[in-house]
Amino acid sequence: MLNTDTFLITPEILSLIARIDEFKGAWRALGTLAPERLSALRRVATIESIGSSTRIEGSKLSDREVERLLSNLEIKSFSTRDEQEVAGYAELMDLVFSSWQDIPFTENYLKQLHQILLRYSEKDVRHRGQYKTNSNSVAAFDENGVQIGIVFQTASPFDTPRLMTELMTWVQSERESRRLHPLLIVSVFVVVFLEVHPFQDGNGRLSRALTTLLLLQAGYAYAPYSSLESVVEMNKEAYYLALRQTQGTIRTEAPNWQPWLTFFLRSLAEQVRRLEKKVEREKLILATLPELALQIVDLAREHGRVTIGEIVMLTGASRNTLKQHLRTLVERGYLNQHGAGRGVWYELR
Repeated sequence: MLNTDTFLITPEILSLIARIDEFKGAWRALGTLAPERLSALRRVATIESIGSSTRIEGSKLSDREVERLLSNLEIKSFSTRDEQEVAGYAELMDLVFSSWQDIPFTENYLKQLHQILLRYSEKDVRHRGQYKTNSNSVAAFDENGVQIGIVFQTASPFDTPRLMTELMTWVQSERESRRLHPLLIVSVFVVVFLEVHPFQDGNGRLSRALTTLLLLQAGYAYAPYSSLESVVEMNKEAYYLALRQTQGTIRTEAPNWQPWLTFFLRSLAEQVRRLEKKVEREKLILATLPELALQIVDLAREHGRVTIGEIVMLTGASRNTLKQHLRTLVERGYLNQHGAGRGVWYELR
């Protein structure tokens, strides 16, 4: 079984947990935004999460391309592997967000979630929803989606079923005993899951979706409104280093959990910091902007970038009125303006 008696709870780890839990407790007060504002925040975070999580694994789609693809998901036909992976991840995240309370954390359900993740991946038909039958490894990719090296050799196909049963039993036991803080349980699950790498493909993406599921089930209700995946993508080198430093010790008598715990909790704290900033910005916007200006900000948030023509079409407002509002939004720092004349477009600052 996993040895977590070697946890070294440093002052930084205690401080990070306290910071995250403080925000968790304050979320009800911070989350008093109107439902449509919360919905807009979640949509942006979801696009960022899907884009970042698939890019970590080598996808080349930008957030803008992900947003465009998500708006046409009903077509159920995707020409590239990147598109197939984005569609599957989007469907899985939608399920996690809508049904997290009803998803038992068991091996059978993990396999079902994996099946959803790879639903549209043509090359993964044979092994979706099944533990691996061939050896695999954790690979690192650069910003162009090119594999730059092997991070860690993973468990053998023979050992995988036993190790996954041990891991899931450990999670269930620790949840029931409440001996460990929930964030420590989530952290250990993620690093051990990736050390085992139980499926032939999709382990990284699934681990990040499962992180959100476990956070929601532990009461961290803010998780869908700020992208943890984008934090990891921004710190990819540190992510791979922390994985390698801890994973190499997991099966020893004295596992070194420290590198991964510190990275994981710092990432959660950064997720919280970003969301706090977004919420404060939302409150300021609500308090100071007229309704049409709010609509413009929402459109820029949802679409990534917007032109005057698109705003006219979506709001029905006159071009001259919109120009006045856009000028004000740029001057007050809510939007950035790019280009000039007919080619001008706007995005959130």
